Amino acid sequence: MKDNESMAIDTNTVSEQTIEIYTDGACRSNPGPGGWGAVILYPNRTPLEISGGEKSTTNNQMELNAVINALESIEKTNDTIVLYTDSKYVKEGITNWLDKWKQNNWKTSLNTPVKNQSLWQKLNSCTQTRNIEWKWVKGHAGNQWNELADELARLAVPKIDTHVEKKSEKLPIDDSDAIHIFTAIAFSSKKKSGAWAAYLRYKEHTKSISEKVENTSSNQIHIYSAIGGLKLIKKKYPIHLYTLSDYLKDGASIWIRNWHKNNWTTKEGHPVKHKELWMSLHQLIQPYQIKWHRAQKKSLPRELKMIKDMANKCLQ
Repeated sequence: MKDNESMAIDTNTVSEQTIEIYTDGACRSNPGPGGWGAVILYPNRTPLEISGGEKSTTNNQMELNAVINALESIEKTNDTIVLYTDSKYVKEGITNWLDKWKQNNWKTSLNTPVKNQSLWQKLNSCTQTRNIEWKWVKGHAGNQWNELADELARLAVPKIDTHVEKKSEKLPIDDSDAIHIFTAIAFSSKKKSGAWAAYLRYKEHTKSISEKVENTSSNQIHIYSAIGGLKLIKKKYPIHLYTLSDYLKDGASIWIRNWHKNNWTTKEGHPVKHKELWMSLHQLIQPYQIKWHRAQKKSLPRELKMIKDMANKCLQ
């Protein structure tokens, strides 16, 4: 993976070709830490992967940054650029709204300031004198380049600095009246494969399970781990579920209720990524009283260390 900020691609030696670009953005908590990713495809060349991230941003800002950085990485030529995005916000903005915003002094039809104006202005500048065809592609529908752009964006989300992180939650691992489910994963971005493991403990009773999954992402594997762990439950006791993933914890404890109410679309109107997995998880959690806990790597419970090793062995 390469950061594009210090790089521009020399296309002077290649003329009148078609360059394809796939872009995507990601954001944890939205707003929150975010990342963007892009894959640039030249004919008869190895795909170029670029990415970057910011500590405080939004998903739409990362979608725009992905497009801007991809275009800035290519020297201006007469080449045709076909740019694919799974963001209807970007696609509609550049093809339908941008000219109207400029004519209206960067105001919307409701006479309110355009959101992310500076990024739209920068994107507008990037498109000048370029021959660009804009296309929307459905996210997570099996397109390998869209999936790769998504993975680049997810991996580029900055990790929270542990020195400024909020005080770590004290994990209730000694709660003897509850079922404890510990989940962990292993993932290979190069092979696009992963493995998950789950360990259930209730008083003196224990169960464990692990599974390898191909053609997946780290976020998907974390959801699989929760689904697999919850399927081990046979009785309706209170549950503590532990994970190392903010994406899983926030998704399961905060976002999933709103997604379900909104017919599995985000507040921006986009289909929820990994919709089928989230729907399966939502169905599983309905009968139970579950508290979701984000464990810290520096103070992992013994059970999490054990199943982290189990996931790593399963991936091998």
